[in-house]
Amino acid sequence: MSPPGYTDVQAAARRLDGIAHRTPVITSRTLDAQLGMSVFFKCENLQRVGAFKFRGAYNAVAQLTAVERQRGLIAYSSGNHAQAVALAARLFECDATIVMPANAPRVKRAATEGYGARVVAYDSAVESREQVADRLMAEREYTLVPPFDHPHIVAGQGTSALELLQETPALDALLVPCGGGGLLSGCALAAHGAQSGCRVIGVEPQGADDAVRSFRSGVLQRIEAPDTIADGVRTPSLGELPFALIREHVHDMCTVSEEAIGTAVALAFLRLKMVIEPSGALGLAALLSGELRGYRRVGVLVSGGNVDQEVFCRLIAAVNLR
Repeated sequence: MSPPGYTDVQAAARRLDGIAHRTPVITSRTLDAQLGMSVFFKCENLQRVGAFKFRGAYNAVAQLTAVERQRGLIAYSSGNHAQAVALAARLFECDATIVMPANAPRVKRAATEGYGARVVAYDSAVESREQVADRLMAEREYTLVPPFDHPHIVAGQGTSALELLQETPALDALLVPCGGGGLLSGCALAAHGAQSGCRVIGVEPQGADDAVRSFRSGVLQRIEAPDTIADGVRTPSLGELPFALIREHVHDMCTVSEEAIGTAVALAFLRLKMVIEPSGALGLAALLSGELRGYRRVGVLVSGGNVDQEVFCRLIAAVNLR
């Protein structure tokens, strides 16, 4: 299967029209004054299943054959892709089995099961999610819906940035969270086609900086069991397809501290009145850390809002905003 391009992102947008939410773009004059720039937040925390992942999952499942869907879908995920595949399966009236780490956020597991999927938990210290999925596929001919390393997934995720760029002209930069790279590479394709002058910058936690290392070295790097509160980006490495697209279309990468992530989650709630998960707060954390000085108009992809109640309350209580 050939790598996706801008036309694939456009095709995915047509496929998702009327199915995925066209999420709002919000601004804050208070935050703009604090940062000295105009910031535009693309609120994928308000997407179906509470995250951008629905876009890629639906775009991929929609292009399966009827026979492939009838076999039942299988996916592996810490939560957001799990929910996305579960909902896509329900919409296409097929079964879904989700391989999920035993320590995944409870809110994400509950939502996945609520959409009708069967969850198979595993111990990530003992085996990998790919190993578990392979064993299940050997028992039954499930159709795999991968979380990021697939052209249809990448194209679907890119529709989030396409909408932002269509609504918000002349952006200088676009900040995008990065885990496996599906969102970042898809957004880079969208920007390349819709606003070629916009610099696309990926953001990772400092304790999960495999993509930054890969980007700098030109060689795919891995970090086993990344240490970060941002559970949505705890992937050990970029996918091979996203890595190739990131090298071609992404302009820069940066990292943010755990403290900055927590502050961003709290500020989003207390100032912007948004609930976002730590992974979704990476772009805002980069802005608060001073990573984008000199830019005038910046887009921020808020990737999701599925955060455990206990984690959210702890982060809010730990931050004293003046």
